[in-house]
Amino acid sequence: MKIFESIINHKVSTMTADELLKYANQFQIAISRQEAEQIANYLRGKQVNIFNEGERKLLIKEIAKTAGVDTAKQVNQLFLLFTK
Repeated sequence: MKIFESIINHKVSTMTADELLKYANQFQIAISRQEAEQIANYLRGKQVNIFNEGERKLLIKEIAKTAGVDTAKQVNQLFLLFTK
């Protein structure tokens, strides 16, 4: 399982706005292009373990500051789908 987690965490830290929009669309989560760009810019290079609830919560709080609370909640939904 650790390899799987590492791959997903790496993907999160290198995700582009287009990829984020693609995943959001795939899972029917509404994110605008501007929000996706803000989130992707924030995530770029971050070493966060989205499988760790504490780290994920801190990340979501930071995303909320950047893109808004509603968007952060939607991104959290997306991260939860990635961790299943």
